[in-house]
Amino acid sequence: MSEELKNKVLKVVDLLEYQEGAVVSREIIRKETGTVTIFAFDKGEGLSEHTAPFDAMVQVIDGKAEIIISGVKNVVNSGDMIIMPANDPHALNAVERFKMVLTMVRS
Repeated sequence: MSEELKNKVLKVVDLLEYQEGAVVSREIIRKETGTVTIFAFDKGEGLSEHTAPFDAMVQVIDGKAEIIISGVKNVVNSGDMIIMPANDPHALNAVERFKMVLTMVRS
């Protein structure tokens, strides 16, 4: 974790800016037991279907997205969260610009 983030009250939505036509990310915490990363997706951007060996929790902090887990479409808005189980195929699509916090638990 960078020194600029330690022991401060931060507005998470302001830690990462949108970039036109892109998906950008910023890792906030990296530990042996897991990571916390913020992502910003421009409208129409996304992540193609993939799997991860660990459980992950997505917290939407701005905008709207479609998250597909094992073929089931879920629409999530600012304030929503969803858990993506380990080894289940999942994909993300930005219905509109959106930001999320991804917490990956390695155990």
